[in-house]
Amino acid sequence: MFKLYWDVARRAVRARIALLRRIPDAGYVSEWVLLTALLVSAVLVVVGIFVAKIIAKVNGIEL
Repeated sequence: MFKLYWDVARRAVRARIALLRRIPDAGYVSEWVLLTALLVSAVLVVVGIFVAKIIAKVNGIEL
């Protein structure tokens, strides 16, 4: 029984790999997602630094 499940799973994985090999642009989506995530995180870091500096400057103002 276990051999049957293993065989079905193996055939499904092989079919999926064969399908992905037929589509030449299949891997580019993950690269764009990773690049977008890195750019968004860099923007958040820069905005956080600016906000921290602005808040420090505002807190230093004497009324």
